Amino acid sequence: MFSTDARSLTPDYPALARQLASLLAGERDFVTNAAQFSAFVFQTLAELNWAGFYLAVDKQLRLGPFQGQVACVHIPFGRGVCGTAVATRQTQLVPDVEAFPGHIACDSASRAEIVLPVEADGVLWGVFDVDSPVLNRFSPADADGLQMLLAVLIAHTDPPRL
Repeated sequence: MFSTDARSLTPDYPALARQLASLLAGERDFVTNAAQFSAFVFQTLAELNWAGFYLAVDKQLRLGPFQGQVACVHIPFGRGVCGTAVATRQTQLVPDVEAFPGHIACDSASRAEIVLPVEADGVLWGVFDVDSPVLNRFSPADADGLQMLLAVLIAHTDPPRL
């Protein structure tokens, strides 16, 4: 089992935000931009094995655009890390997924996870979920940086039509 100091893996999020804004410029479609966003995060952050969206539909999260292994399709609000992020509307930074009560294991290689609620104008779109095979992979700086990137996505994207 791997462990790391998450600070050593923290990228230059302001530079990534500028790159992301250029990537998304001129496109407003949610599916297109969410797919690009997932690929961008997956390719630019180190030590990841999954990055993607779950969309809020009828009191559950439904799998959206992502990069990585196949994943759980439906997650009830309040269950697992993603469902907890929705229920609390707070970022969930989990250094060891095995220590998280009720963790839903879609990929047995995942050891750390960060999940951020995605909402605009008070409307919940869903969550952005990032997994790593490395314990302690994510830091508060990653939470802030990913929130910065999500703000770019929201500014360039129309709400999902579900």
